[in-house]
Amino acid sequence: MGEEKYPLDQLAQIKQKRLEEAEKLLREKKEALAREQEKMDQIEKKRDEVKAHYTAKLTQLREKLDEGTSTTKITQMKQYLKLVVEDLAVEEKKVKAQKKVLEAAEKHVEEARQDLFKKQKDVEKLGLHQKEWKKETHKIKERREANEEDEMGSIMHHLKKIDKKRRTHE
Repeated sequence: MGEEKYPLDQLAQIKQKRLEEAEKLLREKKEALAREQEKMDQIEKKRDEVKAHYTAKLTQLREKLDEGTSTTKITQMKQYLKLVVEDLAVEEKKVKAQKKVLEAAEKHVEEARQDLFKKQKDVEKLGLHQKEWKKETHKIKERREANEEDEMGSIMHHLKKIDKKRRTHE
């Protein structure tokens, strides 16, 4: 009698495939998170450059005020400084928007991680079930073989007994 096929083999294959898909999805979500983090770094760098430029221009304005520069020059510098402040506000908005995108990407990674964990548990449970099933079928097979051997031994004994009786009656 050949090896019996595990009755839940198709289910095990499906669960394994789903696990592999979940692993792939998690990798993709992590890659997307890394891309979003890279964008965040670039946006923050641009904002920091604008902030540094603002600080430099503010310092320059203060120096010019201390020197006693003309009113028109100071007015021009103040107007330029307002433009830089507007640019800084725009960059801050970009940082906040990217932060939301980054948080969403982190959430997706966590969801994918939880899904992967759940699917790993499913595969592990089915693997344990398969081991138990194999043990049980092995025990049943051994019992069946033992019973057959007992029957064969009993038949052999009975045949020897009959043969012995025949010989004594002859």
